[in-house]
Amino acid sequence: MNEAAWLEVDRRVSAKFRIAENPGVLRNAAAIVAHSGDSWFWGIGLGIAWLLGNEFTKRWSVHLFAAIVVTALAVMAIKLLVRRERPEGEWGSIYRKNDPHSFPSGHAARALMLATLVPFIGPSALIAPLILWAPLVSLARVAMGLHYISDVLAGGLLGFAIAIAWQIIFA
Repeated sequence: MNEAAWLEVDRRVSAKFRIAENPGVLRNAAAIVAHSGDSWFWGIGLGIAWLLGNEFTKRWSVHLFAAIVVTALAVMAIKLLVRRERPEGEWGSIYRKNDPHSFPSGHAARALMLATLVPFIGPSALIAPLILWAPLVSLARVAMGLHYISDVLAGGLLGFAIAIAWQIIFA
């Protein structure tokens, strides 16, 4: 299958998941989950954890924040090389204006990186919620029309690889 045919299949399959234009509870839930992977949200949360936390929490939040930065830099480098445009759509104008490229998904990379890294560095109470949350963020990004399936798969693989490398380097 040539590249153009593959991209067309990716576009058609992704369109089947799209609910951005359908008002209702499912769309609203998808919008919230899609935003929950925003880097600023995690940066603020980890900053609060660092300010209010004990020594373990301070180390943990610094590790996660640094891993988020590394993940963001890797995603942006790939996006600048690939330059795949986001799917057409109205929802998510802040993403469309500030980051017009979709491959790979930074949200999927961040979510899978966090879900993979947290089991290594704790706290254990976050493991199950993050493992459930990460694929939902990826699907929500497709459902809201900001990414194609291949974007979130590539982002997830990148995030997983960064988390494993992080653990090897900093174990």
